[in-house]
Amino acid sequence: MINQSKRKAIGAFAMTFAALTMTTPVTAADTIKVGVLHSLSGTMAISETTLKDTMLMLIDQQNEKGGVLGKELEAVVVDPASDWPLFAEKARELIEKEKVSAIFGAWTSVSRKSVLPVIEELNSLLFYPVQYEGEESSKNVFYTGASPNQQAIPAVEYLMNEVGAVRWVLAGTDYVYPRTTNKILEAYLLDKGVPQEDIMINYTPFGHSDWQSIVAEIKQFGSTGKKTAVVSTVNGDANVPFYKELANQGVSAEDIPVVAFSVGEEELSGFDTSPLVGHLAAWNYFMSVESDENDEFIDAWQSFIGSEERVTNDPMEAHYIGFNMWVKAVEKAGTTDTNAVEAAMIGVSVPNLSGGYSSMLPNHHITKPVLIGEIQDDGQFDIVWETSGLVAGDAWSDFLPESKNLISDWRAPMACGNYNVTTGACSGQTL
Repeated sequence: MINQSKRKAIGAFAMTFAALTMTTPVTAADTIKVGVLHSLSGTMAISETTLKDTMLMLIDQQNEKGGVLGKELEAVVVDPASDWPLFAEKARELIEKEKVSAIFGAWTSVSRKSVLPVIEELNSLLFYPVQYEGEESSKNVFYTGASPNQQAIPAVEYLMNEVGAVRWVLAGTDYVYPRTTNKILEAYLLDKGVPQEDIMINYTPFGHSDWQSIVAEIKQFGSTGKKTAVVSTVNGDANVPFYKELANQGVSAEDIPVVAFSVGEEELSGFDTSPLVGHLAAWNYFMSVESDENDEFIDAWQSFIGSEERVTNDPMEAHYIGFNMWVKAVEKAGTTDTNAVEAAMIGVSVPNLSGGYSSMLPNHHITKPVLIGEIQDDGQFDIVWETSGLVAGDAWSDFLPESKNLISDWRAPMACGNYNVTTGACSGQTL
């Protein structure tokens, strides 16, 4: 999934790094503030509120261990309310007014891109826990969610090779993540010889609720006798009426399977999943993963939240990994200074919830397994496929001509987020 030139370059740093854990004790009366930037209201609250609670749990757990550098951690929670410009305002408030050492947050790519210029201007750090479209690299952002080669491309390959899909519906919410991801997937499908007429692309606004005509179009598109699959980048609470309408019109997983990139256990807990059994999701973690680390995490989460009914999901694991990496990097650097922590992050390795270790690469992405799960009638996922090992996140797609020769490496002397391996030139942000 990575071209030869890029493979050689990425291969130099895609190994699992051994994390350094030297702790420098610091005695001080004040706390280390940690920003939590997740929507607690609006269309994205269905997904993001849980991530706020996850961060509160992780911070509490770290404080029980003695905090960081001898200081207690203090969570500073704000609500950007699913309002993309408000994300930027709240990020500025966290950095300038609250003096946070790092921010954990955002969900949609449009919210991340709203925050990005603020983070770079004020030289702070953002840990972004959700799958995204790639085509971006910032020295101030650590991307702990999946890049397209860690979710979208493997999911389509699974549908091609294991399900036999030859016609494709690319259905997404109308913003940057679905549009860029579908641009990559369309280029990938065309590269694999799929005719243009066998690719249907559809976008709907955030919070879209009337899916009757769109699902009817999907049924019609899939009625030609060729195996059809839906690749869904529908985000937020629009997923609830989308899946209900699929069931209403009798679109079964046997006829037209749907693989989702933004539907996990939390979203499925909001409605009856029995008619959706067999539809798919692609993530890097499922609650049903069998490992001691996952069992411990689930127990801690349900105890913290006060309910044995509450589920876990992939972006929660991404926060778990990113937060633990940040703690190690701060201890390694002996300071919360942005530049020192940014440099110390590269090479840090921490347990993931699948029973292995994820490492922070010089491109500010991490190594992750890729899993495909089938929806079960209890709202959980049966893992039907997974990669044999960890996949190194790639910031730049191999299937777009403008980015196929680009790599990101934030180590000196390269210190570049978009280095062209054919021309040897760097453009954009540098250290």
